[in-house]
Amino acid sequence: MSSPAADVVGLLTVRGQSLAVAESLTGGLVAAEITSVPGASKAFRGSVTAYATELKHAVLGVDADLLAARGAVDPQVARQMAAGVRAALGADWGIATTGVAGPEPQDGQPVGTVFVAVCGPSGSGAGSAPGGKVEALRLNGDRAEIRRESVRSVLALLLEELADEHSGNERAQDTERNGGF
Repeated sequence: MSSPAADVVGLLTVRGQSLAVAESLTGGLVAAEITSVPGASKAFRGSVTAYATELKHAVLGVDADLLAARGAVDPQVARQMAAGVRAALGADWGIATTGVAGPEPQDGQPVGTVFVAVCGPSGSGAGSAPGGKVEALRLNGDRAEIRRESVRSVLALLLEELADEHSGNERAQDTERNGGF
């Protein structure tokens, strides 16, 4: 039986594309999930676990004013983390997790508030906004459950974007074959 991580590695490998991961609340769990897949080295560039807020700026290039104003648990922070790790590690795709796993609220956000983001090649994903896609989550459960669900959610978002990119390419090819109609 296939896993989301195996599906990600398989799709990226077939396309000759690469992935980089930026993690906060998941603390390396996304990278561990991906690297548990045999052959992951064909697609996985690496990861940055920027748990401390200042590292999100210093290492991933997240805007310092944004971090000061909104804190680390914010959709734009997630978007910038994904874009930053993609650029820093020279990958085709970047994904990111930031949020509050608990036990206490953080940056004025309740436990279970999570943002996951994907940043891919320009023009990827039919429904993607420029700069990537962010999904807001409100998760229940204990710290471990919130972290596990965050991993599952960011991989699902990436798979969605990879599928959208593939569909968009098929539509473009079909349009070309049919004389642009």
